[in-house]
Amino acid sequence: MSHRWDRALNARLLTRQLHDVSDGAVAVTTIPIVADLVGRLPVRRWVYYCVDDFSVWPGLSAAAMRTMERSLLERVDCVVAASENLAAAIRPLHPDVSVLTHGVDCDFWAQPTEEAPAEIASLPRPLALFWGVVDRRMNADWVLALADRLAAGTIVLAGPHQDPDPRLLSHPRIAAIGPVPFVQLPALARQASVLIMPYADLPVTRAMQPLKLKEYLATGVPVVAADLPAVQPWSDCLQMVVNEQDFVAATLQALQQSRAGSTERNQRLAARLADESWQAKAAQFRTRILPNE
Repeated sequence: MSHRWDRALNARLLTRQLHDVSDGAVAVTTIPIVADLVGRLPVRRWVYYCVDDFSVWPGLSAAAMRTMERSLLERVDCVVAASENLAAAIRPLHPDVSVLTHGVDCDFWAQPTEEAPAEIASLPRPLALFWGVVDRRMNADWVLALADRLAAGTIVLAGPHQDPDPRLLSHPRIAAIGPVPFVQLPALARQASVLIMPYADLPVTRAMQPLKLKEYLATGVPVVAADLPAVQPWSDCLQMVVNEQDFVAATLQALQQSRAGSTERNQRLAARLADESWQAKAAQFRTRILPNE
């Protein structure tokens, strides 16, 4: 979408496909590339649900994403942002911005209904688990430092690869098992002693609101996560780390301890997650995008 003719063609094709089905609807978009559709479709209201800063995503044109997002913000009726960090960047460009963080299905994560993937059956225990896209957002140096310190056990990276640091794929203590069906993730988490979120401190990670954070927490398994804006509000429910040494130490400690955790932590976590259901988020979202209905 970096060329004018790309955008024009995209707009024409999407308008043709969506015109009839969008009549009178509320249009919600999570991506700025639909900026050119505003005014072309017969919708009654446009909402930008901002879930990420795509201008800092690896592999995307930063200039094109910024241009299209600015154009979108000039035309939409309201904006809902998935984090305060995203909202703060948008407020100078749009007067109506509210924050609504992601939700979580606690029952799904606490009660596995499927078996764990067969790929982990033979892996040496204990397991330190990450799931999600394995790419350059991950702090490879942290993960490799942990792998070098493991006397036993395995670091499991579950998810698709998008140009990850190649060192992560060749270390004997790291098993990059590829994509795992979503329904198997709760059972996979049950096999782990600790869940890790070793993201590097980058513009793209400071802007994101990772779905996996609350999913991790809902499993009840101990969590070690890098200090990022999305993580900070949950620092009382997980181990937040700021450097490689702390990450390695906290993860090793979790691998060596009972997974049950303290009663106080579990009660605090249950109370915090009680208000984070997708049903509650959906009701709040409806209220924000349709304030008079």
